[in-house]
Amino acid sequence: MTRPVCTRFHAAIELIGARWTGAILRAVFTDAHRYHEIKAAVPGVSDTMLAQRLRAMESDGLLTRQVDTGTPVRVEYHLTEMGRDLAPVIDAIIDWSHRWIPVPAGGDPD
Repeated sequence: MTRPVCTRFHAAIELIGARWTGAILRAVFTDAHRYHEIKAAVPGVSDTMLAQRLRAMESDGLLTRQVDTGTPVRVEYHLTEMGRDLAPVIDAIIDWSHRWIPVPAGGDPD
């Protein structure tokens, strides 16, 4: 008998599996908190896409946006409890990728 996919599982995969989301999460996990730090850590992401993803991740409860109104204004993104709880998931994906995904030509092997 075929079992239907759990709706919670499906929602979770869609949440963290959106394009660029995993890479952005990884960057924030490795202490990139400001926009330019995240952008530098995620090669190929456009400004528009990064801004959209950060807003979506904040809306979804994975990140918080913190604004320091000093001069100059500083905006930082930090993981919420929900986002921090993804640590073992991200680590498992990293381990899996090191075993099964070949390094692209000219790519960084981590």
